[in-house]
Amino acid sequence: MACNNGPVAPAAVVVSPLMRLVGQIAQLRAWLRAESPVAIAFSGGADSALLAYVAASTDGVDAVSITAVSPSLATQEFDDCAALADEWNLKWLTVETDEMLDAAYRQNDLDRCFHCKSALMRAFDGLRDHIGTRTLLLGVNTDDLNDHRPGQEAALLGGARFPFVELAMSKADVREISRYLGLRTWDKPAAPCLASRVPYGTEVTVELLGRVERAESCLRACGIRTSRVRHHGEVARIEVQPDDFDRVISHRERIESEFRSIGFRYVALDLGGLRSGSLNPPKV
Repeated sequence: MACNNGPVAPAAVVVSPLMRLVGQIAQLRAWLRAESPVAIAFSGGADSALLAYVAASTDGVDAVSITAVSPSLATQEFDDCAALADEWNLKWLTVETDEMLDAAYRQNDLDRCFHCKSALMRAFDGLRDHIGTRTLLLGVNTDDLNDHRPGQEAALLGGARFPFVELAMSKADVREISRYLGLRTWDKPAAPCLASRVPYGTEVTVELLGRVERAESCLRACGIRTSRVRHHGEVARIEVQPDDFDRVISHRERIESEFRSIGFRYVALDLGGLRSGSLNPPKV
């Protein structure tokens, strides 16, 4: 006689990585439709690029991508924004921001990013007569919440939204979705603003930002895809991935010569390697 031990528990549903990606894309498209019309702060990085692409390619979404232009935006990044806008047929606008006119920004304390994002929100407000009332979207992901980024607070206070955070998407999710969609930005290295290379307490100037940009351009010309040149007065502290140490050494004469012509007296290679936010205060 068969023994009845009660109801049988349903089998666990196994979600494949592909199914998960497709589901996340569908969620993002639905979110954008619900919030349309929208404007996207488009820096050309992996996060904002995915947001801009999906918004532009989703039926029922009225989206415009906006690139904020200032001395802290590297020329290479601006050029890539223009190229992506052309490749993806984005509705693309540029707007100049005025953070360099703000003494609180230039003095470069721990809230520098707050003042920078405040300038972005002011610039966006100035476009409303041209683009209408739209929700500004930033490509902040859940991993970004774990770092010292006061700019996020300024953006939220200004009414911006973070779709990836609201949908619980991480940086890894952004990259995997981008790769699935065939976007060339899927593995693009992070490229924070040039001011992030300046230690807190050192005044941010146009001349200093230009020096950093020229130094990092030199490293790219040497075949180093990702680098940070931290500006410590007369000292340029180079951060690259450990795999690129040998490349820096092999090009040391060129690097030292060009860095000296830029205005640095000493050139140092940081043996700790590239670390995002290495100038941020330590976590308590």
